Amino acid sequence: MRQRIYTDTSVFGGYFDDEFEESTKLFFERIKNKEIKIIYSSVTEQEIETAPEKVKQLVRNLPVDSYEFYELTDDAIELATAYVNENVVGKTSFDDCLHIALATIHKADYLASWNFKHIVNANRIRGYNSVNLKLGYNTIDIRSPRELINYED
Repeated sequence: MRQRIYTDTSVFGGYFDDEFEESTKLFFERIKNKEIKIIYSSVTEQEIETAPEKVKQLVRNLPVDSYEFYELTDDAIELATAYVNENVVGKTSFDDCLHIALATIHKADYLASWNFKHIVNANRIRGYNSVNLKLGYNTIDIRSPRELINYED
């Protein structure tokens, strides 16, 4: 069974970013080869509305069987609010919290992000997972796309 990886907006943008391009393209090769299925949400879709056209086109060109799409729910808003209330991150990072909440609620195997300040950060991950456990959710494994690509031996 394919791994299900919630992919935040930074990963789509990383496809065209000099610093992240190589790893991101390898990550997308795994999608193309049906090794993984990505999950993205209406939060991602809303953030991509202001992205350059080439990022929008990347999302539009995803094969239908390569992703799952989820709308924002009241449960996700409540969980994201709990992250902020528990001071995992500040209020200005609420959209980041929504990504984590949606990945948690939809039981993604991983959440992939290039956001090292608010998401792919050991202290933050501990905080998110502490809240998840406190509220009866599973923990979420958060990684950069670089950690989710296949390396040849």
